[in-house]
Amino acid sequence: MNQKPVRVRFAPSPTGHLHVGGARTALFNWLYARNRGGKFILRIEDTDQARSTLESEKMVKHDLRWLGMDWDEGPEIGGDFGPYRQSERMEIYKKHAEQLLAEGKAYRCFCTDAELTAKREQAEAESRSPHYDGTCLKLSETEIQEKLAAGVPFTIRFKVPDNAYTLYDMIRGAVHWEPGTLGDFIILRSDGMPVYNFCVVVDDHLMEISHVIRAEEHLPNTLRQIMLYEAFGWKPPKFAHASLILGQDRSKLSKRHGATSVGQFKEEGYLSEAMVNYLALLGWNEGKDREEYTIPELIKAFSVKRINNSPAVFDMDKLNWLNGIHLRKLTDEQLFEVGAPFLVAAFPFLTPLVADHNPWILAALNMEKNKMVLLSELGERLQFLFHYELKGNEEMRAFFAEETHLAAGRLMAERILAVKDLTPDSFWEAAMSIKEEGFKGKALFHPLRALLTGTLSGPELNAMVPVLVSGANIPELVSIQDRCRKFIEVFGR
Repeated sequence: MNQKPVRVRFAPSPTGHLHVGGARTALFNWLYARNRGGKFILRIEDTDQARSTLESEKMVKHDLRWLGMDWDEGPEIGGDFGPYRQSERMEIYKKHAEQLLAEGKAYRCFCTDAELTAKREQAEAESRSPHYDGTCLKLSETEIQEKLAAGVPFTIRFKVPDNAYTLYDMIRGAVHWEPGTLGDFIILRSDGMPVYNFCVVVDDHLMEISHVIRAEEHLPNTLRQIMLYEAFGWKPPKFAHASLILGQDRSKLSKRHGATSVGQFKEEGYLSEAMVNYLALLGWNEGKDREEYTIPELIKAFSVKRINNSPAVFDMDKLNWLNGIHLRKLTDEQLFEVGAPFLVAAFPFLTPLVADHNPWILAALNMEKNKMVLLSELGERLQFLFHYELKGNEEMRAFFAEETHLAAGRLMAERILAVKDLTPDSFWEAAMSIKEEGFKGKALFHPLRALLTGTLSGPELNAMVPVLVSGANIPELVSIQDRCRKFIEVFGR
């Protein structure tokens, strides 16, 4: 027997930015499709006309592309099962709602909002489940026609069978619902707009979706959906409900925990490869003692069977650690591509050098590559190149209060200033010449770092010196000679 081709979908509502929870759902579907040689479909669920915007749709698609998730079918790309925006599929939903009406599996409900509210409040007061009481199900055909002729607004409700249902979830195993769990629910609103659970069933069937991988918050919806599949006589897809993503306090991840949208993480300087790596680990593991993956490695290793059903906690420290690892693995070309925009944002005067792909830009980026965690740190970490202030620096004054440090710093500054043609080699020759005076080890290199950076920390000296020397033609950069002069001015005799 031939196995049904894998077809999965990510179906966001374009009502805002792509949340990391949505991004993880998209990723699990994308990885499964790529692992199984299937199709990944993007479907836009924009029936919430009050909140859905094309701008949000663009942001979601932009974030997916940034994460490296391409789709095989969807808006603009097209495919054999479109349209891929629900707002363009209204006639399809209407046709299927009318089919259920004609088969007696749904009925018109003429109850007003006020009447429904009163029914719900009465049920709650009597400690009954606030299910719809079936008032309009009891209407005669004559009564229905009279209301239709009078133009009374109506919704279409699905007639819920009085049956027990069991879902065999790929992650959670058997999920059971007793009869009476649901009341008759609306599938078409009075304005003709279909509700989510109806749309998704019609779309998933017509688009031949084979597997639905989504967050556990959709599990209550699944009962409505399998009832609708049964009513239409359709075979439902296989379902897999991954647990929610929690914050460190183990509450549902929200804005109060910090950045939660993919766009925010991009702006803060995270790499797309690190985000994909981390998102994949939120609820999935390969079964090995391993956390670092490339995207091709994730595709090869991914299996729905390895998604666990316990909540995943979003750990910023772990994400930062992974981002640092992926940063250090970047090639020079990749580092330039992702780092240059952050460099220009912090120092706009470097724009011409970035545009010309000046080697100095790459040298400056590589200088921080091994210690940097986020690309957004570049402004702060490279500030010392363009700003050198010693006066009033209490930390530096305390350091150079020690005579050995002060003597080493002064002597190095004087000997470096004596060099007429400063190159990395001539710099090191002048700076290291003070070894002859008995300076060595920390008493040599700590004063040198302080002399060059104006602080007691900074990049590796071997990487920093070429950047300072080769950047002498950048007007905004404080040259080594100017640093030495300032040092002598502040700490001279």
